[in-house]
Amino acid sequence: MRKFLLFTVTLLLVLVTTPQTSRAGGEPMGDLKITSPAFGHMEMIPSRYTCDGEDVNPPLKIENPPEGTKSFALIVDDPDAPVGIWVHWVVWNIPGDVREIAEDSVPEGARQGRNDWGKNKYGGPCPPSGTHRYFFKLYALDTTLDLPEGSTKSDLERAISGHVLGKAELIGLYRR
Repeated sequence: MRKFLLFTVTLLLVLVTTPQTSRAGGEPMGDLKITSPAFGHMEMIPSRYTCDGEDVNPPLKIENPPEGTKSFALIVDDPDAPVGIWVHWVVWNIPGDVREIAEDSVPEGARQGRNDWGKNKYGGPCPPSGTHRYFFKLYALDTTLDLPEGSTKSDLERAISGHVLGKAELIGLYRR
């Protein structure tokens, strides 16, 4: 009886901790993914997308959104800033069917929040010294958000709580 109980508990743990890899019918689920054709994960961000260049947002691609995604939210921040985490871009209500955010654009219907420069737009990397990491954090949500334009990263994080279906991250680097 003890061996049976141990086997059952072990089997349950394996089943509970193993991620689902396919949908009904055997179709691969895939994980939410954010990429950029301008730079790879943990690679240098071209200066065009920084304060040393045109300071426009880089193009981004969204892949494998979870079923039921109604909208996306995007936060870009720098945890290496001398004053703490520096927010570069806050965007929400990106329509759930969007698979690409073009360079220097915001998808139709999306709203932008206030970055740490006090502006409702993208503000590119501009580190005072050293190489900094820039986290592009994409959230798939089961709803659209009723947040006013100019809301902060903290406002957005509170609003998405309980609505996140998936999260993806792209990290870019920049040094002046």
